[in-house]
Amino acid sequence: MIRWVWAFLDRPAQRFDDCAMFWSTVTGTRPSERRGTDGEFLTLLPDPALFAAAGVKMQSVTGLGGVHLDLDVDDIAAAVRTALDLGAELVANHPDYAVLRSPSGQIFCLTPSGRAKGQPAPAFRAPDGTLSRIDQVCLDIGAADYARETAFWQNLTTWQHTQGRLPEFARLRAKEQLPIQILLQRLGEDRPTSAHIDLSSSDIEATASWHESLGATVVQRQAHWIVLTDPADAVYCVTARDPNGI
Repeated sequence: MIRWVWAFLDRPAQRFDDCAMFWSTVTGTRPSERRGTDGEFLTLLPDPALFAAAGVKMQSVTGLGGVHLDLDVDDIAAAVRTALDLGAELVANHPDYAVLRSPSGQIFCLTPSGRAKGQPAPAFRAPDGTLSRIDQVCLDIGAADYARETAFWQNLTTWQHTQGRLPEFARLRAKEQLPIQILLQRLGEDRPTSAHIDLSSSDIEATASWHESLGATVVQRQAHWIVLTDPADAVYCVTARDPNGI
C-alpha cells in the first residue's frame, strides 16, 4: 500500500536556486535546509501553522532534469518485487530506497513510509486572492505505450482509474487523502514516457500572470489549462480543477 506520494522536481544545478525560489513562492512554502552528499535535495515545507505535511521535494541534477514520483511504502523489497513483476526495471537498489523505471521509461522511487505526518497542505492563496495547489503529476505517454503504461501504474498503485472528459486523459486517484494524484495523458506521438506537474487553480489566467511575474513563461493556452515553463524551462500546467479538492 502506498502511504504517501511526493512530487519530485528535478532541476538543473545551474538554475536550481532560481527554481527553488520560484516554486517555494508559488506554493507558499519554505525550502528546507539542503541535504544529501552534495546538498542536492530539499523539501518545500508548508507553513507550520497549517499542521500539514509536505508533498513536494526538489533535486539538483546534471542535465535538463524533469519530474519523478517518490512512493512511500511499508515494505520496499516487496514493492520492488511487485513493480518488477509488472514490467518495471530496477535502476538502483539503495539501503533505504529503490530507483526504478516504468515499462516505457518513467523513473520513480520506492521510499520508506513514515516520513510524512499530517494531512496534505491546503491550497495557497496568492497576493491577489487566487487559490492554487500542486496536486497531480501528469505522465505523458506515447500512443503505442499508453495501454501498457496505464495498466502498470493502475496495478502498482491499486488506485481508482477514471476516464477524463477528453479521451486522451485518465486519472488515478487514491482513496486516502494524499497530496499528489496521477494523470495519464496519451500523446499523439511515440516516445519514452516523461512527467510534468499540474497545479489546480481558482483562476488559471490570474495564476499564470502571477507566475509570469516571477519568471515563468506561458507556452500555450487551452480552454481549461495553461502550459508554462519555469525558470529552468521545465514544462508544467495550471489547470481549472478545484484547488480545494483533495
